[in-house]
Amino acid sequence: MRKQIVAGNWKMNNDLSQTGSLIDALKSKTQTSNAEVMVAPTFTNLYHAFEALKTVNIEVVAQNMHFAENGAYTGEISASMLKSVGIQTVILGHSERRAYFNETDELLAKKVDAALANNMRVIFCFGEELADRKSGNEETVVGNQIKNALFHLDASAFKNIVLAYEPVWAIGTGETASPEQAQDMHAFIRKTLSDKYGNEVANTVSILYGGSVKPANAQEIFSKPDVDGGLIGGAALNADDFFAIVNAF
Repeated sequence: MRKQIVAGNWKMNNDLSQTGSLIDALKSKTQTSNAEVMVAPTFTNLYHAFEALKTVNIEVVAQNMHFAENGAYTGEISASMLKSVGIQTVILGHSERRAYFNETDELLAKKVDAALANNMRVIFCFGEELADRKSGNEETVVGNQIKNALFHLDASAFKNIVLAYEPVWAIGTGETASPEQAQDMHAFIRKTLSDKYGNEVANTVSILYGGSVKPANAQEIFSKPDVDGGLIGGAALNADDFFAIVNAF
C-alpha cells in the first residue's frame, strides 16, 4: 500500500524564533489521518527543528543538498552533514531550484545518486511551465524530467523515492489546476514508471501534488486515486491550515 504523505516546504521563511513558534503550534495539533507528516525548515534551523520534533510524528527534512561529499563548494551542504543532524529525507529538484538556480536534470541525477548512496530518502520534484501546458507538451516535459534524472536507477532504488508533481503553470500565474488535471498527470506519471519498471514499482511509489494545496481543496485533491498527498508551500507556514490539510485524508 502506498504511503500517504503531507510535506510542508517552509522555503526561505522563519528565523529561529519563528521556527520555534511554528513548531510549538504544530505540536499542539491533533492528527486524525494516517498520513506521514514532514516539514522542511531552512538549513540554519534544521537541528533545532529535529530536536524539537523528535518526540512527535513529524519528520524534519531538508530543502536541498549538494551532490559532493565535501570539498571547495562554498555555501553548500552535503548528505552526510544533513544526516549528522538527524535528517534522513531531502527535497530535490523543486521548481524554484530549477528556475532560480538553473538546476538541470543531469545535476539532479547526481544529487539523487548522492542522497541514495547515503541511505537517504528523496522527494523528487518536477513539473511543466505555462508555455508547456499551453502548447500541449506537458507530458513530454514531465516524462523527460523523470527519465533524465531517475531512469538510470535500479528498480530497488524507488523504495527510497517519493515523487512530487508541481504544475508550475498554476502556481502564482492566475491559472488554476483542477483536481481532475492533477489526477490525469499523476496517472501519466505512474504509467511512465510502470512502462520502465513494471506495475509493482509504479503502484508502490507515492506521488505528491504540489500545486497550491489548501484546506479548501485538499480533500478533493487527495480523493483522486493516483494522488498520495501534497507538497505544501504557503499553507505549511500556518499550523491550523497545515493540519487541516494533513487531516483531509
